[in-house]
Amino acid sequence: MSLDSDVIVDRRRIRRKLTFWRVVAVVVAIGAIVALGLIAAPGSRASLTASGSIARVNIDGLIRSDQSRVEALERLEKSQAAAVIVHINSPGGTTAGSEQLYDALVRLKARKPLVVVVEGLAASGGYITALAADHIVARQSSLVGSIGVLFQFPNFTELMKTVGVKVEEVKSSPLKAAPNGFEPTSPEARAALDALVKDSYAWFRGLVKARRGMDDVLLEKVADGRVFTGRQAIELKLVDQLGDEKVAIAWLVAEKKIKSDLPVRDYKLTPRFGDMTFLRTAASIALDALGLGSIARQIEQAGVAQAVDQFGLDGMLALWRPALPN
Repeated sequence: MSLDSDVIVDRRRIRRKLTFWRVVAVVVAIGAIVALGLIAAPGSRASLTASGSIARVNIDGLIRSDQSRVEALERLEKSQAAAVIVHINSPGGTTAGSEQLYDALVRLKARKPLVVVVEGLAASGGYITALAADHIVARQSSLVGSIGVLFQFPNFTELMKTVGVKVEEVKSSPLKAAPNGFEPTSPEARAALDALVKDSYAWFRGLVKARRGMDDVLLEKVADGRVFTGRQAIELKLVDQLGDEKVAIAWLVAEKKIKSDLPVRDYKLTPRFGDMTFLRTAASIALDALGLGSIARQIEQAGVAQAVDQFGLDGMLALWRPALPN
């Protein structure tokens, strides 16, 4: 019996040692994968941008304040890239986020030749972003414009009446936390919001007028909130040229004396760290090694961060959002 007990104890020790070294191996593997991923990760390649290349930056989807994106553009400023082509495909987003991105691109433009290519859409905050460039190229069927500002909020007053719920509140002044969506919007609250929208709209109009060299007559024509096709936009001075990336490169060659044979290399911005493929792979390997295969499969099927961007936009919006059909 004593011998059997010793054998059992030895086996348990061996198992513990094997488990320990398996975990160590997994941790080392994850570290190696993360290190390789960070080297290749978007936003971490400013120091690797070759001097004999043009950096391609993509601005896609909703725009919001993003300090890591600003820092990535600042790294690009200090890189050896000869020029920058910014591709935009965005309906806009928050006014503050669009302004932040515009300012970052203006600083980048002061250091390197920069041209914008509008892909499918550069509307509202997306167009604010495009204004940072001295030259804007758009496809004939691109949508450009939507010069305006929006403040939307739901009002649940009638629903609250239906379900018999009333929200009580005590606040320091009538306009505190107004509108709140649980009571009819007062004339004073609506007037305050109207003032906010008009002030931001005046800033947007002034930016368009200054950057695109428009007179008041043309500005009134383009700043009514509509979007225009690329063909219309060029006649209205919203863009400078019709075409694609090749046209943008030709402009850089002709106007900024960039060498015509330089390759264009992607310079990606602000990935969501938990959504990176290499991280999901590393996590899956680790969980498989620890016998948690079912959890590993879930991580493989979905990123760690879930995008709920449109519902998370706060504050004043510079956003083109067509109404959905009833």
